[in-house]
Amino acid sequence: MPHLTVLDLSRNGGLRALPKGISELISLECLDLSYTSISELPTELKSLTKLKMLDLSYTENLRKIPQHLVSSFLKLQIFRMWWRLNRDYPNENNVLSGGNEQLIEELQGLKCLNILRIPIRNMFCLERLLSFNLFRCWTQALQLRGFRGLEVFNVLCLENLERLETLEFSYFESMEEIKMEKLYTWVSSSINRTSCFHTLSRVSTMGCKKLRDVTWLILAPNLRVLFIYFCPKMEEILSEEKLGEVACVGGIPYLKPFLKLETLYLSCLPKLKSIYWDALPFPCLKLIHVGGCRELKKLPLNSNSAKGNPLSIEGSKDWWARVEWKNEATRDAFLPSFKLLY
Repeated sequence: MPHLTVLDLSRNGGLRALPKGISELISLECLDLSYTSISELPTELKSLTKLKMLDLSYTENLRKIPQHLVSSFLKLQIFRMWWRLNRDYPNENNVLSGGNEQLIEELQGLKCLNILRIPIRNMFCLERLLSFNLFRCWTQALQLRGFRGLEVFNVLCLENLERLETLEFSYFESMEEIKMEKLYTWVSSSINRTSCFHTLSRVSTMGCKKLRDVTWLILAPNLRVLFIYFCPKMEEILSEEKLGEVACVGGIPYLKPFLKLETLYLSCLPKLKSIYWDALPFPCLKLIHVGGCRELKKLPLNSNSAKGNPLSIEGSKDWWARVEWKNEATRDAFLPSFKLLY
């Protein structure tokens, strides 16, 4: 099939290898291998000189990408790689186990690339990515995964990523804080600081064992989806005390958080006591999911919080019975919203 331009092999879980004959598909422009079990990309893929899109998302069994293969796709415009949120992460053994410096080096030489979704495994790799100017424009989704020995992460190192839509922090064993400290080495003085993380719409935080809050989210005014799982020391989502830092970040004005939020998913956060210390307007909110958050007794809601907006609140019967409301009007307003989780 020398004229085939699109080959979608996604979601074939039993597919473990590609045939060498794939090199005959010389017109191929799009190759989707997401959700497959391939363990290696064959060097024969170098024949696909017209390739514009390569999707390797959720290929956790992938253990080898031949050197100089990715850099040979000179017309590549879209590169996607993403891993599952897997609680068995410590046993993970794949192409990223030793870091992905080589992959980043090869990607930065592709002049046609304009959409990048990529996992990063350590601070060195992240610094390499941030040091290349073109990655600032290409990076659409960033998965920061399994950083070791890092106690504090300065989220403002990422604010130069002009098109960042999705950000994930997962399995930071040592990270106690995500801070907002202005950087002079990576941050251009010409940046409009009020637009900090203005493209960010989806954030996930999972398996960060020592993290106590995610107050930095105040910098993402267009956040639509927020997932937080398995963070045993998380005490609050937004900290009133830490919000004072926002004013020191270089003139970023204080904004009401979560005005665009549609989904709030909180799971296995045994110490979580607060989402926000006061009632908030949620004009777009459709779902609040609460599971395994036994200390969360107050929601940032009043009778006007989601007026005119159909909202579902998922949780256990026991948790719902312990929720403390501002007043009876608030309780009555949200009684019809409750959906039994288990």
